[in-house]
Amino acid sequence: MASLRFFEIYRNPDYLWLLAQGALVSAGLTVAGGVCGFLCAILLAAVRHYRVPVLSQAATAYVEFIRNTPLIVQMFFIAFGLPMLLGYQWPFWAHALLALSVNFSAYFAEILRAGLTSVADGQIEASDALGLPRWLCFLKISLPQAIASMYPSLNSQFIFLFLTTGVISEIGVTDLTWAGLYIDSRSFRSFEVFFTLTVIYVLMSLMFKSILALLHDRLFKWKVVR
Repeated sequence: MASLRFFEIYRNPDYLWLLAQGALVSAGLTVAGGVCGFLCAILLAAVRHYRVPVLSQAATAYVEFIRNTPLIVQMFFIAFGLPMLLGYQWPFWAHALLALSVNFSAYFAEILRAGLTSVADGQIEASDALGLPRWLCFLKISLPQAIASMYPSLNSQFIFLFLTTGVISEIGVTDLTWAGLYIDSRSFRSFEVFFTLTVIYVLMSLMFKSILALLHDRLFKWKVVR
């Protein structure tokens, strides 16, 4: 039975630095992609919920296409396909950010749309009776309640997508998975390396869950728990 030699990782400052840098890259791209995707998802959900002519059908096709194709395929297309078609070249991290934003937006949009349908029609009718513009009713009444009611689902989807971000290493982004693969190729201690990656991913997921739970308590104090 082979002996475990974790010290080959923990005693090497270069390896520790790579892991720390990779964790920051993974976390940063996940948060940035989540914010950009969430903002796009609000627009997509609103267009679909209010059945805006033409745009609603386009948004539905977009959401279904993204949700039914793998993230890694989307990432390869954005990183290698689009530059060939459009004649531009971005850093790999920018391609990864765009791919994550696109992926986040489709999943978040479907969750938010479900939340919008749960808002009572009487509240919308009351806002119309008071003369509130439809866009103001959406921002002040429908959207906050949709986010509050679907927050656990949004939270879970964010964590799930964070855990899939390891695929961005396939296009050369120096994220946490890339750091682990690099260390493994130098140390040949596969079990120790990937066990360490597992622990780091678990700790980061718990950190995100704690932060999101804190945000929920701060943002939705008005929500009545039944």
